[in-house]
Amino acid sequence: MIINQDQKKRVEKWFCELRNSICAEFEAIESEYSSEASSVFTRKQWDRATGDDTHGGGGEMSVMKGNVFEKVGVNISTVHGKFSDEFAKKIPGADDNSNEFWASGVSLVAHPRNPHVPPAHMNTRMIVTSKGWFGGGGDLNPIFDISEDAQFFHEAFKNTCDRYDPEYYPKFKEWADDYFFIPHRDEARGVGGIFYDYLDSGDWDADFAFTQDVGKTFRDAYCALVRQNMNKPWSDEEREVQLIKRGRYVEFNLVYDRGTIFGLQTGGNTEAILMSLPPVAKWD
Repeated sequence: MIINQDQKKRVEKWFCELRNSICAEFEAIESEYSSEASSVFTRKQWDRATGDDTHGGGGEMSVMKGNVFEKVGVNISTVHGKFSDEFAKKIPGADDNSNEFWASGVSLVAHPRNPHVPPAHMNTRMIVTSKGWFGGGGDLNPIFDISEDAQFFHEAFKNTCDRYDPEYYPKFKEWADDYFFIPHRDEARGVGGIFYDYLDSGDWDADFAFTQDVGKTFRDAYCALVRQNMNKPWSDEEREVQLIKRGRYVEFNLVYDRGTIFGLQTGGNTEAILMSLPPVAKWD
């Protein structure tokens, strides 16, 4: 599907709006937890300027370190340029477009302080070469598996998917289960969620609406889980388990994560790309 400039602007605007709404909710959670020492996001812009008008764009990092969220980042970016010849072979439509691309997205990773509050990840994006498509999803990475939390999270995404296509949820859930897996550990990164890519149904407005709803669904479901668990007591032993589990998260993101690889291969901001890493982690 051919993507025009108006569609690109609408997508970029939405990702900014989603970022703003998520940051506002997370700051509200910090205030609810401790009105005397509430935290806010610090924002930092970055440019992908290369001196060549055909390569550019940039983004904005939003990072908060608080009482509930030991570290949480919500980043937005819009970049354009050319893939390397080798990387272009892996991207649909890049070879047919002189390796040129345009990409916009929002990416979130939350590392809560309390081991009973599940870490989480979400991103939604649109990529344009000679083709154009949406991708993204959200997944939950609890330190201690709580079946009720996982069920709530999955049901929220299933309800959203079912409004668009009854085949979406089983397909995208399986994709998440396969994707968020650490082969060298032979273990899942968490309890999954949904993951989708190359979404181009032929109805751009429907695909965009679905992608918007994925972001809103994650925001609402995850904030509910944070509020439900943030006041639970925890022990030093539980903190140790949390830090080891975070190490697994680091391994996945540095070795397998598509977003990390895409960002580094396209000359993105290293600090923003590695925002997903936790502030503290341990290995056995």
